[in-house]
Amino acid sequence: MTENDTYYVERCLDGHPDDFRHLVRRYQGVLMANLAGKLGDREKAEEAAQETLVRAYFNMGKLNKPGSFFSWMLGIADNVAKEHQRKEHVRIKREMIRSFSSEADTPDFSHDYGLEAAVAELPDAYRKVILLRYYGRQSCTTIAEQLDMPIGTVTKTLSRAYAMLRETLNKQEQTQVNEVQ
Repeated sequence: MTENDTYYVERCLDGHPDDFRHLVRRYQGVLMANLAGKLGDREKAEEAAQETLVRAYFNMGKLNKPGSFFSWMLGIADNVAKEHQRKEHVRIKREMIRSFSSEADTPDFSHDYGLEAAVAELPDAYRKVILLRYYGRQSCTTIAEQLDMPIGTVTKTLSRAYAMLRETLNKQEQTQVNEVQ
């Protein structure tokens, strides 16, 4: 007779932790397929599956319906996958920042926080080009390659961004003059 999930969950809760292996065997393949699809990598899926099973085992007392072990475990797996994706995203961002900062000289900030504020207010496409050119000290050719756009688009974007910055800075200056008077 094949035992159901309820039986094994109740056995684990009653002090027979070895019976958890039956649940692992039953759902290991399904869990791996689910996580491999979410994470896109077998090794990451294996790590996430182990984490899922460990969490399921240690939190089994919180399972209200022992018969719904599979659905509950998939919920845990989804949370683990999201955590792994977040960690990976943060790791990639940190690597990019490290590589960018180690490749480039330390930028000279203008100490004119009005300028930095004006740059921060630029639309995304303009801000990227200004940051790479002015603070990243990259050539227009390098920027074009990095942003995958024609060199003419880069120079035109820079020209428009400079015009926007001039306009914003002139407004800031006019506001300061009016405040002094």
